[in-house]
Amino acid sequence: MAVQLSVSFEIISSNAMNKKALEKTLREIGLELRRLRMKKGFSTIKEFATKYRLPAIQYWRIENGRANVTIKSLGRILTIHKKSIEDFFRAF
Repeated sequence: MAVQLSVSFEIISSNAMNKKALEKTLREIGLELRRLRMKKGFSTIKEFATKYRLPAIQYWRIENGRANVTIKSLGRILTIHKKSIEDFFRAF
Protein backbone atom coordinates (compact mmCIF):
# COMPACT_ATOMS: atom_id res chain seq x y z
CA MET A 1 0.00 0.00 0.00
CA ALA A 2 1.42 3.39 -0.99
CA VAL A 3 1.60 6.16 1.57
CA GLN A 4 0.48 9.52 0.29
CA LEU A 5 2.62 12.49 1.34
CA SER A 6 0.60 15.58 2.10
CA VAL A 7 2.32 18.83 3.06
CA SER A 8 0.42 22.10 3.34
CA PHE A 9 1.97 25.27 1.94
CA GLU A 10 0.54 28.76 1.55
CA ILE A 11 0.34 29.51 -2.18
CA ILE A 12 -0.15 33.02 -3.57
CA SER A 13 -0.41 31.86 -7.18
CA SER A 14 -0.25 28.59 -9.04
CA ASN A 15 3.48 29.09 -9.71
CA ALA A 16 4.87 30.96 -6.69
CA MET A 17 5.08 30.17 -2.99
CA ASN A 18 4.69 32.92 -0.45
CA LYS A 19 8.24 33.87 0.58
CA LYS A 20 7.47 33.93 4.31
CA ALA A 21 5.76 30.53 4.17
CA LEU A 22 8.74 29.06 2.31
CA GLU A 23 11.21 30.52 4.83
CA LYS A 24 9.15 29.13 7.72
CA THR A 25 8.99 25.69 6.12
CA LEU A 26 12.75 25.64 5.47
CA ARG A 27 13.42 26.63 9.10
CA GLU A 28 11.13 23.85 10.34
CA ILE A 29 12.87 21.29 8.12
CA GLY A 30 16.24 22.49 9.41
CA LEU A 31 15.18 22.30 13.04
CA GLU A 32 13.93 18.74 12.60
CA LEU A 33 17.17 17.74 10.85
CA ARG A 34 19.16 19.30 13.72
CA ARG A 35 17.07 17.31 16.21
CA LEU A 36 17.76 14.09 14.28
CA ARG A 37 21.50 14.85 14.07
CA MET A 38 21.76 15.51 17.78
CA LYS A 39 19.67 12.43 18.60
CA LYS A 40 22.23 10.45 16.58
CA GLY A 41 24.94 11.80 18.92
CA PHE A 42 26.56 14.46 16.74
CA SER A 43 26.92 17.77 18.57
CA THR A 44 28.34 19.61 15.57
CA ILE A 45 27.40 19.84 11.93
CA LYS A 46 31.05 19.38 10.96
CA GLU A 47 31.27 15.99 12.73
CA PHE A 48 28.07 14.81 11.09
CA ALA A 49 28.97 16.10 7.62
CA THR A 50 32.45 14.59 7.80
CA LYS A 51 31.20 11.20 8.98
CA TYR A 52 28.63 10.96 6.17
CA ARG A 53 30.63 12.75 3.47
CA LEU A 54 28.20 15.62 3.12
CA PRO A 55 29.28 19.13 2.10
CA ALA A 56 29.47 20.82 5.53
CA ILE A 57 28.61 24.33 4.31
CA GLN A 58 25.58 23.13 2.38
CA TYR A 59 24.42 20.99 5.29
CA TRP A 60 24.83 24.01 7.62
CA ARG A 61 22.64 26.03 5.26
CA ILE A 62 19.97 23.32 5.22
CA GLU A 63 19.89 23.00 9.03
CA ASN A 64 19.68 26.76 9.38
CA GLY A 65 16.87 27.16 6.84
CA ARG A 66 19.07 29.06 4.42
CA ALA A 67 19.05 26.59 1.55
CA ASN A 68 16.17 25.53 -0.62
CA VAL A 69 16.73 21.84 0.05
CA THR A 70 15.94 19.48 -2.81
CA ILE A 71 14.03 16.25 -2.38
CA LYS A 72 17.18 14.43 -3.53
CA SER A 73 19.32 16.06 -0.80
CA LEU A 74 16.65 15.58 1.83
CA GLY A 75 16.26 11.94 0.81
CA ARG A 76 20.01 11.36 1.15
CA ILE A 77 20.07 12.94 4.62
CA LEU A 78 17.00 11.01 5.75
CA THR A 79 18.55 7.75 4.54
CA ILE A 80 21.36 8.39 7.04
CA HIS A 81 18.71 8.68 9.76
CA LYS A 82 16.83 5.63 8.44
CA LYS A 83 13.68 7.70 7.89
CA SER A 84 11.44 8.00 4.88
CA ILE A 85 10.36 11.37 3.56
CA GLU A 86 6.81 10.46 4.58
CA ASP A 87 7.85 9.72 8.17
CA PHE A 88 9.92 12.90 8.32
CA PHE A 89 7.01 15.13 7.34
CA ARG A 90 4.65 13.41 9.77
CA ALA A 91 6.67 15.15 12.50
CA PHE A 92 5.22 18.47 11.35
